[in-house]
Amino acid sequence: MILRRLSQSLKEQNWMAITIEFILLVVGVFLGIQVANWNAERETNKKAVEATEKLVADLRAESWRYQFLLEYHRDIRDAAEKTANALSGKTPLTNEEFLVNAYRASQYKQGASRRSTYDELVSTGNIALIKDKELRNVSVRAYSLTTIDNLVREGIESRYRELFRMSVPNDVQRALAKECGDRYIKPGDYQNFDHIIDYPCKTTLPADAVDAAANALRSDPQTLRYLRQRIADLDTRLVDMTQNNRDVWQALLIIAKEKP
Repeated sequence: MILRRLSQSLKEQNWMAITIEFILLVVGVFLGIQVANWNAERETNKKAVEATEKLVADLRAESWRYQFLLEYHRDIRDAAEKTANALSGKTPLTNEEFLVNAYRASQYKQGASRRSTYDELVSTGNIALIKDKELRNVSVRAYSLTTIDNLVREGIESRYRELFRMSVPNDVQRALAKECGDRYIKPGDYQNFDHIIDYPCKTTLPADAVDAAANALRSDPQTLRYLRQRIADLDTRLVDMTQNNRDVWQALLIIAKEKP
């Protein structure tokens, strides 16, 4: 419409009309660009808010997983030390107490990491949507850590774990897992994960089965050697989690305590 009137004014050499039409044309184009920019900015801000909310929710879950695995593997380390102390004669245990702790010392836990939002932001080049620089840095550090991966890998590949599973009859292992194994707790529950595997228990196994399994472990000279290696590996990873990566741990705890 404006272009048609401008063309007509040019034919008629109506310079006043031409000037007005030209100004209207420029203003219209400018307003159109501004509206497009405003819409794009509003859409970007909306995506940024949604991405931030998702990332914070994932980091809250990651905080719980971090704390859960820390407490769990502390309990595993304690069980390994009790078993090693019994073998060295430092702290005697009954055969049933020894077998329960020996079993628990062979355990590990992984827990799934919630990192889909972070991975999507990185893979699509949209990490800049997270305007909070500190939050962005925490997410990069948290999802780049190899400590938990190393902790899990060492648990799976532990020579002590292998020795235990080769030395103890399978029916005894099943009874230990049923009566003294990991307790399930709901992700996000901070109240109960102190006692996932360090609770009092009875194997319900016949005394002769307990004695035979315990004696098989006690009589193997490799048991204490592999236990010491397992304890040293756990100590290293626990120090990594609480000291070397303390900034990540503390930042995740702060995020977990913030109201959604």
